[in-house]
Amino acid sequence: MVILVLNCGSSSIKYQVLDMKSTTDYSLLAKGIVERIGLETGVLSHRVDGRDKYETEGHIANHTEGIKKVLDILIDSELGVLKSLSDIDAVGHRVAHGGEYFNSSRLVNESVIEGIEKLCELAPLHNPANLLGVFAIQTLMPQTPQVTVFDTSFHQTMPKYAYMYALPYEYYTKYKIRRYGFHGTSHKFVGKKACDLAGLDFMNSKVITCHLGNGSSITAIKNGQSIDTSMGFTPLEGLIMGTRSGDIDAGIVTFIQEKEGLDAAGINSVLNKKSGFIGIFGQSSDARDIEMAASKNDERAQLVLDMLYYRVLKYIGAYTAAMGGVDMIVFTGGIGENDPHIREMVGSHLEYIGLNFDPAANKGVRGKDVILSKPGSRVFMATVTTNEELVIAQDTMDILMNNK
Repeated sequence: MVILVLNCGSSSIKYQVLDMKSTTDYSLLAKGIVERIGLETGVLSHRVDGRDKYETEGHIANHTEGIKKVLDILIDSELGVLKSLSDIDAVGHRVAHGGEYFNSSRLVNESVIEGIEKLCELAPLHNPANLLGVFAIQTLMPQTPQVTVFDTSFHQTMPKYAYMYALPYEYYTKYKIRRYGFHGTSHKFVGKKACDLAGLDFMNSKVITCHLGNGSSITAIKNGQSIDTSMGFTPLEGLIMGTRSGDIDAGIVTFIQEKEGLDAAGINSVLNKKSGFIGIFGQSSDARDIEMAASKNDERAQLVLDMLYYRVLKYIGAYTAAMGGVDMIVFTGGIGENDPHIREMVGSHLEYIGLNFDPAANKGVRGKDVILSKPGSRVFMATVTTNEELVIAQDTMDILMNNK
């Protein structure tokens, strides 16, 4: 089964084409990205293993036109990997917010589209763009089944006492204000992958997954189900991130608004775009730049790293308590997979929970699946690579097979 996976942003389209012989036996045929949609000059970058990267520029008016360019290049006689569009059996889409409507991936129909549209209010930057991909495929390949995979679905198993905020209850009933969590596909994927690596049963284990990148979140997974996660109503809550503040006293919001004369959009920009790494360091939101500056004794760069690892430690401690112990701690994401320093800063401070961290195993590891705890350690630690596109393809295949 050949599946096209689409991840549509406001001005971009990431794509992968996977040949799924089964959910565990698959091959990546091609991947790429369309960027700068709607701007004067758009860019399409296309990669196929064993071939040179192909890139082309030109005006791309909208998402339908962008996806049309992707489909054209996939069946191109020289650059493509398919004979015709009929080779594509299904299209899987990443959708940011499924709210309380969707606790699992769904085959696209009118009711699913209506549900996603209703949730645009909760994810105004992401859900509308995700829907554009669905509509484009309906226009360009109307007979091809589509599946939506939601970032929030995995976290719908959280108990009510974990997802509710202590606000007037009417705000939940009227506006559905609660913790939803994000990065769900990644947390589920790496949790199981790390357990497989260590010989643990994912469905009978206590796992803490740390997805660390420009956007970061930590999830407590007990017996295969998410029971708590650090991101909340929006992706702002939780850890310090590239440009997001993470956890703060809510009173700071109104204080800054009054002192700086900011409206709602202004304070939202401060918290989501001007805080986190960039807010403290002041020069870059990229962890690699911060690591480099810290190695040269830049105090504010070191402060960023200290704040990040301290908050990761706090969440690990809290989730260990919430689950009554932990069997596996997982690092993934751009920082989690590629920053040995952060992993060591955290792992070396977890002896109290039974983790015997292995600095030698951790040294220099980037983008690989590796056990980072010493033999005999009561608690495992691992770094594993995430693959959200594969999860989308797996869910798409499962749904279509079950429908047949």
